[in-house]
Amino acid sequence: MRGITSLGRAGVLGMNARNLDFIAEYNKRALYPLVDDKITTKELAIEAGVTVPELYGVIEFTGQWEQFVDIANKRQSFVAKPAKGSGGGGIMVIGGVAKGGLRKMSGAIIPWQDVRFQLNNLLSGMYSMGGSSDSVLIEERLKPHSIFKDLAFGGVPDVRVIVFRGVPVMAMLRLPTAESDGKANLHMGGIGAGIDLATGVTTRGVQHNELVEHHPDFETEVTGFEVPGWDEILELSARLGAHIGLGYVGVDIVIDEVKGPTLLELNARPGIAIQTANLRGLVPLLEPIHALDSIPDDPIARVAMAKANWRGQPLEPFQIGTLADASD
Repeated sequence: MRGITSLGRAGVLGMNARNLDFIAEYNKRALYPLVDDKITTKELAIEAGVTVPELYGVIEFTGQWEQFVDIANKRQSFVAKPAKGSGGGGIMVIGGVAKGGLRKMSGAIIPWQDVRFQLNNLLSGMYSMGGSSDSVLIEERLKPHSIFKDLAFGGVPDVRVIVFRGVPVMAMLRLPTAESDGKANLHMGGIGAGIDLATGVTTRGVQHNELVEHHPDFETEVTGFEVPGWDEILELSARLGAHIGLGYVGVDIVIDEVKGPTLLELNARPGIAIQTANLRGLVPLLEPIHALDSIPDDPIARVAMAKANWRGQPLEPFQIGTLADASD
């Protein structure tokens, strides 16, 4: 595989190797729309028996402003995001409706004229891949598990899991901060906490690629935190990774207070910053799975394989049954 041996003993997966050896080789371009369009992703997740946020409505044209306002008034709390957006850009997370506009999770009010302007930007494709016109999903605002009350500022944390050939290989917990405006986005100032894949316990935290021990808004330790429902998260990720047909994919999951682990979105081009959060390279975790002739059909068996792989144990005993390779 190109780029694997050149990355040295650290085993860090570079952007070029990610693009050539994994995305290009394992992800058929014809399948990209399945994850690039969040409406399609939601439908596929439901097919796979995975919990998703409730969809309140879809805005496709600027002339649907009154429909948007009606949904806002009815639901009060919701998320509005581009159907084909990437990187968290343009998403509006709304905690309530005020007389003069919509209330953000921070308590700040977005005036109605600014909301309308932002909605038009979303529809124009300003935040969408390729820049083409887009539609806007209005969906349920998930409520984070109460265990996160001192780890998530003004928003919803999520777990990013990298899944290769249907096997989870690395994960991190993304925590919103005041700086990130309540969004679990590392580029905006959120925290990424590496997770021990075998136990579901956070091992270290980074913000702007710098090591952090405490959440800046709560002074709560970000290491040693046990992510609730960890085996369920891994199973959900393994199931979706195989069902979607992409061999290398990022699965983003929110742990809702009522729904439990719930799919947020899928990413066919997951970033490589997860290695910094874990202080561990992806290459030594990807190579053993790449070398296997077959992968188990059962997602529970793939979770067991993931944990063994994380611990550096041999994977050959798991080669019972087959899973269609996304590159075939």
